[in-house]
Amino acid sequence: MGRIIAIDYGKKRTGIAVSDPLQLIAGGLTTLPSDSVIDFLKQYTTENTVDLFLLGEPRQMNYQPSENMERVLTFKKKLQQALPAIDIKMADERFTSVLAHQTMLQGGLKKKDRQNKELIDELSATILLQSYLETVRK
Repeated sequence: MGRIIAIDYGKKRTGIAVSDPLQLIAGGLTTLPSDSVIDFLKQYTTENTVDLFLLGEPRQMNYQPSENMERVLTFKKKLQQALPAIDIKMADERFTSVLAHQTMLQGGLKKKDRQNKELIDELSATILLQSYLETVRK
């Protein structure tokens, strides 16, 4: 069984999380400048078996697409062209940033560490992936 990679794509930065090979547990992988994500994923997939890309679907509270949706769909198309053998699924990412902040508070991170946007993006991708893994298991 291969890994699943979750992608929290943003205008400037993109958080990336990965599952273990059994697809049970999500862990943060990295945060990258958004323009380097596809090159990173190409390299990663040469070294690891990946079954699926899980791409965060940015929506507003009323389920309408957020302002980032167009960028995410453009990225999705480029990712499909770059790595056509790996499926891409979209998943609602509406509460991942809020949950990331709550997780950092509960983890006792200092205020300065909680303001680290790269960490927030990586945690958001991790929460997105763990939620997906738990839904699939049920």
